[in-house]
Amino acid sequence: MVAGAYRKAADLPQVIAVFPLDEVLLLPHGQLPLNIFEPRYLAMTRDALAGERLVGMVQPLGDKGDAGEPAVYRIGCAGRLTQFSETEDGRYLITLTGLLRFDIVEELPREGRLYRRVVPDWGRYRGDLDEKHEQHAPLARERFLAALKPFFARHQIAADWQALATADDERLVTAIAMVGPFAPSEKQALLEAADTAERARLLTALLEMAVRGGDTSDTSARH
Repeated sequence: MVAGAYRKAADLPQVIAVFPLDEVLLLPHGQLPLNIFEPRYLAMTRDALAGERLVGMVQPLGDKGDAGEPAVYRIGCAGRLTQFSETEDGRYLITLTGLLRFDIVEELPREGRLYRRVVPDWGRYRGDLDEKHEQHAPLARERFLAALKPFFARHQIAADWQALATADDERLVTAIAMVGPFAPSEKQALLEAADTAERARLLTALLEMAVRGGDTSDTSARH
């Protein structure tokens, strides 16, 4: 089980490190590869490996990107560090597997640390720990794929259409939401969607808007 020891919100830590990263989205059950090279995030990774192996991904607010100490959205997603390797030049190549979302209660003083930490409130998102989510309605797959194909063509994104056609709803929606070149506010809206069904409806609308010429971001996620 991806959640490992975290079978309920009460098992989760009361303090987590957060990684503000512009235009990057982690969703529950999704997998996010990251290339870690900044000293502050090298330290964060070392501490995560030595401890709970959890990192909270959050998006910066405004146009400051992830430089300095940007204000961040108050809802993020915690991921468990499930893959790790170290390069000859001192970088870490890691994969975070999404566990559950959280609300930021407060940000804590650094106390000598290079990276930021927060007190998370897991309460609203306990259902994210379930391996399979209940959906109120299935994905309208034909409509979704009809919007996805021209969207991928516009952004020159290659896809294994056979694999996409056979993927289950949650896996498909999670993967496209995470890798799609959407604006930060759109990525945040996808994160905050109540469940997979709501996320699927929003994602379909974003794809259709982009195909019609809407202003969806054309930048890839930076790690």
